[in-house]
Amino acid sequence: MTSLTLPNLAPSRLLKSLPTPSFAKVIQFTEPKVPFSIRKKVAEQLLNYLFKEQLQDNEFYFLEGQELGLEVRDLNIQIAFTCQNEKLIVLPAHQPDAWVRGDAADLIQMASQEADPDTLFFQRRLVIEGNTELGLAIKNLMDSVDWSEMPALFQRSIQLAQRSIK
Repeated sequence: MTSLTLPNLAPSRLLKSLPTPSFAKVIQFTEPKVPFSIRKKVAEQLLNYLFKEQLQDNEFYFLEGQELGLEVRDLNIQIAFTCQNEKLIVLPAHQPDAWVRGDAADLIQMASQEADPDTLFFQRRLVIEGNTELGLAIKNLMDSVDWSEMPALFQRSIQLAQRSIK
């Protein structure tokens, strides 16, 4: 009589055996399918939560009445931001006053403080176009943020995104 050996199907082992989806592919697949109104609401809540202290300290003053576009080139994502009444507002990126452009990996490295924004800028991996004074102001503000003080969930999300992009 022969015995049949079944594979170990414990949930943790099963999950580890599944292929990890590419961060870029997940974003590229889902981003165009989610209505802008939903992306706007989620992004505004997240940004205003993450930058609550900077907003209260009026550090986004330079963005009042101006639009800053952010383009994640490799994911084909374009979005714009402005600041009104100490709140960040997300807008469609039609004609912002300035653009900050980069690939997802570089922007994630910048957010995790693994890459210096100035280095990315001088290597032309981070591009600022249009009103360069506005673009440099946001770059300098992002450079001054102590990302290690961000909520743990944000930090874990950045680490997960780093692993999936590499």
